[in-house]
Amino acid sequence: MIKILIIDDDKNFIDTLEDSFKMKDVNAEIMVAKSAKEGLKALSKSIPSIIVLDVQLPDMHGIEFLKIIKESRKFKNIPVIFISAKYTEPSDRADAMLNGASSFFSKPVDIDVLWTEIKYLLDKKE
Repeated sequence: MIKILIIDDDKNFIDTLEDSFKMKDVNAEIMVAKSAKEGLKALSKSIPSIIVLDVQLPDMHGIEFLKIIKESRKFKNIPVIFISAKYTEPSDRADAMLNGASSFFSKPVDIDVLWTEIKYLLDKKE
């Protein structure tokens, strides 16, 4: 079973992702964190297969969180998909990719495209 850690403070987005994955009959454990602090706590309890990470968290910028993950030997190989609710400059996307993000999506996210990307990254990881 795959484990997906969603780190996002937008409850509606989290609920939409969870419902969509259930409707697709995805065999996945969904872990949720609404802040960077909660995300780090979740990582201390379980290592996810993939992380879906919001750029704007209430307590830390997503890039800073990404740097923490990628500097850790334990977590550095976990694919991270960045999600942004606001229009981002090409430099923001570049910064995310240069710091180890696997993908970058803007909200609203096409759930089918996101799920295809998750499957691709997990297949690539194996």
